[in-house]
Amino acid sequence: MIRVLVADDSRVMRQIVIRTLRQAGYDWEVREAADGAQALEEIRADEPDVVLSDWNMPEMTGIELLRRLRQEGFGTPFGFVTSEGSPEMREKAEAAGALFLIAKPFTPESFREVIDPVLA
Repeated sequence: MIRVLVADDSRVMRQIVIRTLRQAGYDWEVREAADGAQALEEIRADEPDVVLSDWNMPEMTGIELLRRLRQEGFGTPFGFVTSEGSPEMREKAEAAGALFLIAKPFTPESFREVIDPVLA
């Protein structure tokens, strides 16, 4: 069973991401984190198979979380699910080691398009 950590400061947004994963056919074990700092603790305690993170969060942003993970030697597959997907953000995400960036509004199909190749 694939284990995913969904990090977003909005509980509603976490629920939407989880529902979209289910609609896309991913029957994964889901854990949640309310910000990047909490996500970092969760990952250190029990590394998931994949991390889906918002970009803008209090305490620690998604990009800060990703950079910290890479500094600490974690190679956890990491993707952003965020409200903006500007070319600059995509560049930053890729440079930091993110595998994908899904911009809202997203669909089960858009999840599958980016997640399936990562899992293959």
